[in-house]
Formats: sequence, C-alpha cells, structure tokens
Amino acid sequence: MKTNEGSIDRALRIIVGLGVLSLAFVGPQTPWGYIGIVPLLTGLIGWCPAYTLLGINTCPVKKA
Repeated sequence: MKTNEGSIDRALRIIVGLGVLSLAFVGPQTPWGYIGIVPLLTGLIGWCPAYTLLGINTCPVKKA
C-alpha cells in the first residue's frame, strides 16, 4: 500500500472522523457515529482504497 493522501487530506480525515465518531458517545448517541472510524483509519494510515479505485492521489511524493 503506497500513501495516496496528502497531509492536509489526512488531517481533515482525522478531524472529521473524530467528530463523527463522537456522535456515538455524545449528543444523539446513535450507532451511525461509528461510521467515523472509516475516515479516521484512512487518515491515520494515509491510504484510501477509494482513491486507489478512482486513480486519485493527493500525496505530493513522486511516484517511482
């Protein structure tokens, strides 16, 4: 797995993931808040399978 997310993309995914995940514990406390795990994990790992399928790469590192 090669990194296909840039630093801004990763930071936004982590922030959004934590925000949505917090809905499972605070506020409406619905199980839908667990969807926040997906952007959180992709932001921490730096690799998004959807980006791979669509051919998107926001990482500034040059491909070898």
